[in-house]
Amino acid sequence: MQESIKTIFTESIQAQIAAGEVLPDVLEAAAMTIVQGLINGNKVICCGESSCNMLAEHFAGLLINHYETERPCLPAIALSQNHIHLDMHNNEHDSDKFSRQVRAFAQQGDLLVVFAIDGNEKNIISAVEAALTKDMKVIALVGDEGGELIGLLGPNDVEILTPSKRPSRIIESNLFNVHCLSQLIDNTLFPQDDQ
Repeated sequence: MQESIKTIFTESIQAQIAAGEVLPDVLEAAAMTIVQGLINGNKVICCGESSCNMLAEHFAGLLINHYETERPCLPAIALSQNHIHLDMHNNEHDSDKFSRQVRAFAQQGDLLVVFAIDGNEKNIISAVEAALTKDMKVIALVGDEGGELIGLLGPNDVEILTPSKRPSRIIESNLFNVHCLSQLIDNTLFPQDDQ
């Protein structure tokens, strides 16, 4: 049992090292895209399907509240995954649960931050398509090769591809990426003298 635990730790560490080699440039680009959007008076809209929804909620919460240093709140929202609140006709529009919210809440210039495992999640793809019709920039945090999602992104969008196929490693890496983005955003918008 302890050897299995050590193997899990080793695998997680190796996934983080691999991500650390390939993600710094895109994390910087994503942070600067978000900062510029916030400076321009836009908001950040986050969503994630299934187990990635907690990442969307966490990131929106960090922007609204703060990461590690007290600062003014930033405009962010995590879209609801609960379609009971969205559609009284149950699952009739299940693959539209995020896209309908994007159409309802988003304005031109807002940013959509999506979290996905393989990039083929229908709700995430629909949300990105809805965002593109509103001329929104998209930041996609996804694993493996990014699937269909990556094909939707344009030159002004940012893809953060975690180099792993395992869902657990992708989620762990994206939690770290959320914290990295939060720190970069806070440091840029609210620089501290001691940093």
